[in-house]
Amino acid sequence: MTTPRPIVCSSRVLAAVLATGTLLTTAACSGADNSASAGSETAGAAVERALAAQTESPTSTQSSPTSSPTSSPASELTETGARNALITEADLEDNWTQAENPQEWRDSLLVGQVDVAAFLEGKSDASDCQQLVDSLYDETLLGRPSGASALNGFQEGDSRLLYQVAAYQKSDLDESMKWLRSLPDTCDQFTVSGGDSGDRTVQVVEMSLPEEGDARQGLTVTMKGDSGGEPVTLTLDVAVVQIGANAITVTNGGLDGVDHDTTSTAVEQGTPRLQAVLAGRTPTPTPSGVE
Repeated sequence: MTTPRPIVCSSRVLAAVLATGTLLTTAACSGADNSASAGSETAGAAVERALAAQTESPTSTQSSPTSSPTSSPASELTETGARNALITEADLEDNWTQAENPQEWRDSLLVGQVDVAAFLEGKSDASDCQQLVDSLYDETLLGRPSGASALNGFQEGDSRLLYQVAAYQKSDLDESMKWLRSLPDTCDQFTVSGGDSGDRTVQVVEMSLPEEGDARQGLTVTMKGDSGGEPVTLTLDVAVVQIGANAITVTNGGLDGVDHDTTSTAVEQGTPRLQAVLAGRTPTPTPSGVE
């Protein structure tokens, strides 16, 4: 009796078999017996067919070069998107009216130099407070935008609300948010001198904001001094909401004080608008005020 020889499969054959998912063992594997030359030829043909099927089959595991990736929502803020993300009068309570040229707003009380000698921690903290005063004056709390930006301004009596939407470098924006969070500690109270208003005492306290966006920071800045020989107090809310590399900045207040609820409303109404824009949608206008 002839002893059966073990079936031997080449690695190339096994690869073809596994790739096509077809059980070609009997056709693609041959014994070591030289007398099975016809079977070997049949096996070779089967392997070629298997390899050809792997290349041509529409169910091949290789990705098609003509396939297109699934499109993702827009995430880069455009100039049109920034304008669409702005709030309007209808988003605010009370009797706010939209102002012309709000980018030209400047308050002379904010012009001056921080008294460095009054800081126990030295020039580092004084520099942070100087940056706060200067950026409140020229509305650059988060630095200059690196991309699209838009703003609206509103007035109610002697109070003003400036609302800005802008794109920044993500790393710069993260650093700006970190800096804002530090201010209630480093700049809790300091003195500003110079300008036309003499010495002014400044206080910075943290303000809570609605849980909107990826990160947020609120501050209330109070500055007491003189204007035209009369004592005055300038009170400003500062609210910043971060969404990725984009941010909303709200500055609200004036010499008549500040309505914190209006600041919160601006954040609550504005953040979903920016989120909609970044998702590639156009926000629905608020038709008749805040409900």
